[in-house]
Amino acid sequence: MAALNAGDRPAFFAVLTSDATMSDDGSERDLKDWTEREIFSSHGHMNVESETADGQSLIAAYSNSTWGEMRTAWRFELSGDQIARFETGQA
Repeated sequence: MAALNAGDRPAFFAVLTSDATMSDDGSERDLKDWTEREIFSSHGHMNVESETADGQSLIAAYSNSTWGEMRTAWRFELSGDQIARFETGQA
């Protein structure tokens, strides 16, 4: 989350596996295109409201310059200490 909020692409992608995948509101998305559009080019920012004890699911207030602020749910699947997949959508 720190890398996302800082707009730090190298740090963000360093926590993902090289073949990481993602979905948005149940639709598969191209991870690089989606993150560029929804996070980096649009100044995405996340304020975590709650998370599960294992840290693999959370609810956050997510905002960017395209859509404004919305309440979102995020779920992460790990491979070792990296994220292999994440799913996000409106909460």
